[in-house]
Amino acid sequence: MSAASPVHALPPARRMIAVMVLVPVLVGLALWAFAWPAARTAPRDLPIGVAGPPAAAAQVEQRLEQRAGAFDVHRYGDEATARTAVERRDVYGAVVVTPEGPRLLTASAASPAVAGLLREAVAERFPGGQQVAVTDVVPAPSADPRGGSLAASVLPLSLAGIAAGAMVTLLGLRGARGATALVGAAALVGITTTAVADSWLGVLDGPWWGEAGAVTLTALAAGAAAAALGALLGRPGIALGSVLFVLLGNPFSGAASAPELLPEPAGTIGQWLPPGAGAQLLRSVAYFDGHGAGGAMLTLSLWAVLGLAAVLLAGRRTFSPAAPAEHRGATALPVG
Repeated sequence: MSAASPVHALPPARRMIAVMVLVPVLVGLALWAFAWPAARTAPRDLPIGVAGPPAAAAQVEQRLEQRAGAFDVHRYGDEATARTAVERRDVYGAVVVTPEGPRLLTASAASPAVAGLLREAVAERFPGGQQVAVTDVVPAPSADPRGGSLAASVLPLSLAGIAAGAMVTLLGLRGARGATALVGAAALVGITTTAVADSWLGVLDGPWWGEAGAVTLTALAAGAAAAALGALLGRPGIALGSVLFVLLGNPFSGAASAPELLPEPAGTIGQWLPPGAGAQLLRSVAYFDGHGAGGAMLTLSLWAVLGLAAVLLAGRRTFSPAAPAEHRGATALPVG
């Protein structure tokens, strides 16, 4: 007969108090995680380019720097260089000074929210009715002009990773079986998600298998990390993974806006977690030919490799020949 869990071992009165206290704490934590970044959205060192004759470009740069800490201005010699920087995700947009007037280059595929913010910011700094021509260098797909579908995909991918890690833990899968289950589940999540988002909805327009690979790596990073926490901590590890990847990873991902629009340290933390890194990787692969994907791919690969390694090591520890007999399922014979 199995021993009672620590929770059930508590007296009923204490369990009642635990419910009354923990639920409001979780609600408060969730409200903080989701509402705080949304209420403090503003540009913070947002990379933007300025191109044109040195004297005119310097004036534009001074106007942009009037909002201290809002923009990280990069100077380019001409429009072609600035356009390339936008296409390579070095900057979110660029102001080009021409004899006909200023021109703004944006990339709504990188972030529709940032593209709109740049239009407003540049218009404010060129008063007097001076028209600013806007060119969307890398537009968002027509099926998802506001980027809502890609942002909405972050939560399901986080839940898929947590579900895979939880099932591997609760079903007692360790070692090669656990790792195989995680990789197989992530691959099927990648194929299914890409089939829905690209082939059916048309909100992704990059290379099909590249998108599937990005989603697979995202799901594997979250799933392997959750399974590793489960292997190390048991059921509390699953709860910890849920807090990290769902409660914090989703609102801190910046998928609906941009990491540079979130208050610190939320923007930075979000890019260290699988949801934020996965959103950046998928955006780069789907719209920018892979440009800007290096950091996100490295982050996800580290989560996936370390998580799978923990699952494999847990399997070796559980089924080692030196392990106690009861862990190997052996039956001890009575002596004497």
